[in-house]
Amino acid sequence: MEKNKVFFKDYLQKEKNYSSHTINAYCDDLFEFEKFVKKTFEQQDIDGVNYGQIRSWIVELVDAGISNSSVNRKISSLRAYYKFLLKTRQIDVSPLLKHKALKSPKKIQIPFSEKELNDVLAHIEYPSGFEGLRDRLVIDLFYTTGIRRAELIHLKMVNVDLSGNMLKVLGKRNKERILPILPIISKQITSYLSERARLEAIADSEFFFLTQKGVKLNDSLVYRLINNYFSNVSEKVKKSPHILRHTFATHLLNNGADLNSVKELLGHSSLASTQVYTHSSLNELKKVYKDAHPRSGNNSKNV
Repeated sequence: MEKNKVFFKDYLQKEKNYSSHTINAYCDDLFEFEKFVKKTFEQQDIDGVNYGQIRSWIVELVDAGISNSSVNRKISSLRAYYKFLLKTRQIDVSPLLKHKALKSPKKIQIPFSEKELNDVLAHIEYPSGFEGLRDRLVIDLFYTTGIRRAELIHLKMVNVDLSGNMLKVLGKRNKERILPILPIISKQITSYLSERARLEAIADSEFFFLTQKGVKLNDSLVYRLINNYFSNVSEKVKKSPHILRHTFATHLLNNGADLNSVKELLGHSSLASTQVYTHSSLNELKKVYKDAHPRSGNNSKNV
């Protein structure tokens, strides 16, 4: 089992080209399932489990209050592992062959309005010096590029091209893409870099965004940053970096951008991933429909 886990990790990294974050999540899920199997069935090896045992784990997770979507993600990790065992001919049939994912209600994520963005960017007092410039730039980059939180945290100095007004980011599955940046953002970057250079000590010099102590940002700090600033201007329940990415896509679509262009900017592999944002443009779609449809009563060709 231990040897298989090592090979599985190599397989995810080298053949599937998954990010280290995804690989760690898969391995954590396998370890969690392994602990359950040892405790519940006194079985040391998960390579030979049956579906009944997996089903018992699913029941325990649901009883513990784990959401269906989180349970599905954990089972996806197991599915990937048993596909690997099939591929390497260590098992003949996956125990998850006939498993059907638990139903998960679709979460409607409400983007920030243009007024909320304007308020947080223009009417809030930011701290003076380095942290204020950094915080404002983080918010503006999320909103003007649609960058993911992990992409922003791991953005490197060498991948910021001010002369070409662009960033190179490393997205999911280690896919690189180029993000254009607005001239106003380039000016903010110049100001930020000037303050960054004055930091007393820089441990993580290769990374673009740093804390006051000179180390790269982390997930929780970036989340708190966004949540804290937007709590001043918005009463929405969820105020996160992902909502800002969601807002970037929605505002582009509302202002006439085509779906394919937004897909490329977001780094999505398929249009289906981008179409989740179109529900937020429903009011715009209703207006277009009302103005253009022959049966709407507003069209001169109405019959």
